[in-house]
Amino acid sequence: MTAEPFRDTSLTVAQRAQDLLSRLTADERIAMLHQAAPAVERLQVSAFHTGCEALHGAAWLGTATVFPQPVGMAATWDVDLIERIGEVAATEVRAKRAENPLVSLNVWAPVVNTLRHPAWGRNEEGYSEDPHVTGHFGAAYSQGLRGRHERVWRTVPALKHFLGYSNETDRSATSSEMSLRTLHEEELPAFRDAIERGVAGGMMLAYNQVNGTPAHTQPELVDEARSWAPGSLAVVSDAGAPTFVVKVQRAQPDHEHAAAALVRSGMDSFTDDGADAEPTIAHVRGALEAGLLTQEDVDRAVARVLEMRVRSGEFDGADDPYAGITADDIDAPASRALAREAVASSVVVLRNDAALLPLAAPASVAVVGPLADLVLTDWYAGTPPYAVGIAQGLGARYPSAAVRVETGADTIALRDLASGRYVAAGHGGAAVDASADAAGEAALWDLTDWGDGILTLRSHASGRLLTGGAWPMRADADRVGGWVVQETFRKHVHADGSWSLLHLGSGRWVKVSREVGLLVAEGVTVGDASRFAARVIRSGQAAVAEAAAEADVVIVAVGNDPHLSGRETEDRPHLMLPESAVAVWRAAREQNANAVLAIVSSYPYVLGEGMADAGTIVWSSHGGQELGNGVADVLSGDVPPSGRLAQSWPTDAAQAGDLFDYDTLRQRATYRHQPSPYAFAFGHGLTLSEVAYLGVTLDDSAVEAPAPSHRHAPLVATDPSDASVRTTVRVANRGARVAEELVQLYALAPSDLPIPTPRRVLVGYRRVRLEPGEERDVEIGFDPARLAVWDDGIRVEGAVDDWLHQGALRVQAGAYRVAAGPSADDLAVGAVLQVTEGGV
Repeated sequence: MTAEPFRDTSLTVAQRAQDLLSRLTADERIAMLHQAAPAVERLQVSAFHTGCEALHGAAWLGTATVFPQPVGMAATWDVDLIERIGEVAATEVRAKRAENPLVSLNVWAPVVNTLRHPAWGRNEEGYSEDPHVTGHFGAAYSQGLRGRHERVWRTVPALKHFLGYSNETDRSATSSEMSLRTLHEEELPAFRDAIERGVAGGMMLAYNQVNGTPAHTQPELVDEARSWAPGSLAVVSDAGAPTFVVKVQRAQPDHEHAAAALVRSGMDSFTDDGADAEPTIAHVRGALEAGLLTQEDVDRAVARVLEMRVRSGEFDGADDPYAGITADDIDAPASRALAREAVASSVVVLRNDAALLPLAAPASVAVVGPLADLVLTDWYAGTPPYAVGIAQGLGARYPSAAVRVETGADTIALRDLASGRYVAAGHGGAAVDASADAAGEAALWDLTDWGDGILTLRSHASGRLLTGGAWPMRADADRVGGWVVQETFRKHVHADGSWSLLHLGSGRWVKVSREVGLLVAEGVTVGDASRFAARVIRSGQAAVAEAAAEADVVIVAVGNDPHLSGRETEDRPHLMLPESAVAVWRAAREQNANAVLAIVSSYPYVLGEGMADAGTIVWSSHGGQELGNGVADVLSGDVPPSGRLAQSWPTDAAQAGDLFDYDTLRQRATYRHQPSPYAFAFGHGLTLSEVAYLGVTLDDSAVEAPAPSHRHAPLVATDPSDASVRTTVRVANRGARVAEELVQLYALAPSDLPIPTPRRVLVGYRRVRLEPGEERDVEIGFDPARLAVWDDGIRVEGAVDDWLHQGALRVQAGAYRVAAGPSADDLAVGAVLQVTEGGV
């Protein structure tokens, strides 16, 4: 018996998908439009589920290797490393599928929304404020997820979130207002690279509206993205977005009209109502019956989903080259080594004025602050197989040193004023009640202030966090987490000095139940809340000061918890380093001048005057399981620091502009437009040596402007012939240590051009290793189309005639300065490139 053609690997992807489509009934085709597609048993086609999270490793599937957040991966500026991380993530997704066939090989990653504003709650999910850098690194991660097998994809990446999405506040209601210039210069390029290279097979639409229309119903934008792809592109909705089109955005009168608008706009898969496909099926049927949709519309969408499934090898049987991946491939030794390499490569030395780095072998080290030995994961992380904090990493690196950890948390006791008893945690934290006669071990709580009055309380008895997520309250949470965080509180101080606690997850006040004394979060107003006499048993700041005074060196580890003050659904309230973190720094620094500020965060901070005396500052994103070892590798000098910022750190909040204004040119936001120096500029990061930039030379000092087009030139030309501007940057290592330098090349346009241009644009870069005393010529080429700006007055012959293409990208003639240096704010050497008029 001959196998069905859709299982024939000699056929094209499109042929196989069309064959399978032809075998499906009309009802089966409609069912394929939902995220949870049922099995078709008569064809031996298994149930299918779009979407598996793999942002920086396999997520939501249990134990998996956890790598640095994408904003940290970007700081490596190492596309080979980023691709290798993607390979491990995809392999572990495959391994999870070997355990559970319902695990999807359609991975919803990477996020290629630009980090245009550091207040965006999902900042850690993106790569860079520069759209071309974002696209370049996103393509590298996609390549790793896809793999390099010619026929079968290890996984099928879906880029998130198309388009104009970088605010969480009212994200499903707000409209991202963008001119054609902003769309073509700032937004579309971030998505193009991975799609054009054929390493992204899918795309997720964004919750927001674009210029007043839901991003989910913008056919011109979706068609534009599909026009870049060498194959098909399966487009999925974000979770719940089809419903939001009707109920939040009110762009369609009912669900039938919405279903029709979504499918006809190019969306292929409904992520709505969880695993329940029936509402979607009913809405699509209703749209068909009303003549709002045709069967051909449905078939086109289903065919693209089937092509995605064909690509993954789902129907290949033994011909799937990845079929041998098993659960044994999770947490492999090589993956652990890669995780450590990734952290070390991502750590950025922001400042080393005090020359404390590399650390001399200390006899004693104090590691202080809330992140002293705590490894935190974000919403889109997996469960790490182990976790090494900074103190543990330093202890392993300096085994003979005495390492003392102080978190800066106050140890307190809370006495219920009504009963006179102390709040205590029972065995394992299973119960919390006001039952203790004295402030013994069970009645002690470590109070951590995460900034802006957000508090967590950790029990000495259970070692776990107090949570309001259960009734009655418990102290058994391993970490702050969940879609709705249940482990955070805010205190209200009454006139008599007593406290009441507001449980932030529920918005209810903590009460002590009468007689039995159990704590419950159910008070509606502060008047319903119990009052507690709070007594500080041990001062956290005093302990930090003591530890710092006794140590040779003190590492002050502060930053954010990725579930607090900036995360999905919640933008940051401000950009400042929390006052609680500043207080920890002050307590340590005033006792010990040998203080290193180690910031572990999902985003940049404005450090403020309170940190002016921080002479040595390093930054890491939340680096995952090997955070502590990777940071120790850089602090010790065992690994020369190579991390560089792919996102500017503002001097003040005004530099970032307005979170809800997507026009970076008008706001003079991001390094491309900002005239004032940043605290730490785009591309900034120090070596432990002294690298000098000696000059820039051009192979040819003049180039003809390319013809206007709608093409977004990638940061690194895929075709060497496109890199027609060739430069040589002369650099030298004047110091005594090896330097890992990121040689950056920027183009600065003349100020008198008819169309205003960015002040500077990164056009190329090279990572180089320089031995002490070494001088080297570094060759960097770039496509002159990288200098293009959008011109509304140009029409490209033969272009699509719609609103999106009413204009073109054009390189203006003029004398451009091509400059090189270690950051966008430090471009000491350069040469003039004369761009002459080209063909129109």
